[in-house]
Amino acid sequence: MEQLLSALVTILIGVGGALVYFFGSNFILDRIFPAHTSDLARASRNMRIASMVRPWLFLGPALLSLGVYLVYPLFASIAYSFHGRDGTAWVGLENYRWLLSNREFRESILNNILWLIVVPTFATLFGLIIAALTDRIWWGNIAKSLIFMPMAISFVGASVIWKFVYDYRDAGTAQIGLLNAIVVYFGGNPQVWISLPFWNNLFLMVILIWIQTGFAMVLLSAALRGISEETIEAAVIDGANPWQIFIKIKVPQIWGTIAVVWTTITILVLKVFDIVLAMTNGQWQSQVLANLMFDWMFRGGGDFGRGAVIAVVIMVMVVPIMIWNIRNARREMEGH
Repeated sequence: MEQLLSALVTILIGVGGALVYFFGSNFILDRIFPAHTSDLARASRNMRIASMVRPWLFLGPALLSLGVYLVYPLFASIAYSFHGRDGTAWVGLENYRWLLSNREFRESILNNILWLIVVPTFATLFGLIIAALTDRIWWGNIAKSLIFMPMAISFVGASVIWKFVYDYRDAGTAQIGLLNAIVVYFGGNPQVWISLPFWNNLFLMVILIWIQTGFAMVLLSAALRGISEETIEAAVIDGANPWQIFIKIKVPQIWGTIAVVWTTITILVLKVFDIVLAMTNGQWQSQVLANLMFDWMFRGGGDFGRGAVIAVVIMVMVVPIMIWNIRNARREMEGH
């Protein structure tokens, strides 16, 4: 109850503070540069100045937050990557040499690559299929709401839900885990699914696919509805069947949106942390880069240098994809 009250107070203070800031800053700006005055030249000048200042009043808090919580940590992480454990002694490229020879880092890279191949592909594919199918049924909006619902759940919350799906009990006892219950029903033996090397990575990926399919579905559904009916009617007249219309007419026209969805999920996958931490904590060969960074930065006394160098690797991997994603989104907007 105390945590719930604390969360409610935080929300009220955050939302209330934003409202007070925006209304208050507007009020003060209008008093400093009044638009309603008998001097028309002065009123025009005040309106011009106020129109230039007002956007910066609104952007100011966001820019300040980005500077404090994004820009500064970025450069600080790069600087720390050249320092030792406590972040004070200069060690040059020693942390980078350590990284290249570290077994756990190589395991994390391979796991991240596996995540990058599986999660964006299947989340985008399922989202596209569901978006196409739900547009053809009368209860499509209800189905979309149910599929989108996991997006409202935190990654840790989703992990707790799926822990019950993968739960293990000794053979001969009642299985409360859905997967083991099905296996036992068909005569198999229960397994500790999240401790099976390689396969446990796939079981963790299912959680993120479950969450992100709704995101992909919403964007792709909107893109599908934006396709010109004339092109579809022309294809029908030419004798194309529904499959050909979908593959050869619809998909090429929304390819830009598909790419944006895929790269957005890819960026999320590169930073995946919560699911691995909650489910396996990187054990049983399921380690990923973000969790490895957390281990080195905050556990066992912390090692700022080695934690920072892993953070730099994640940043180097994310930035090119993010830039490409932004450019692709801009092209999509210009096309519309």
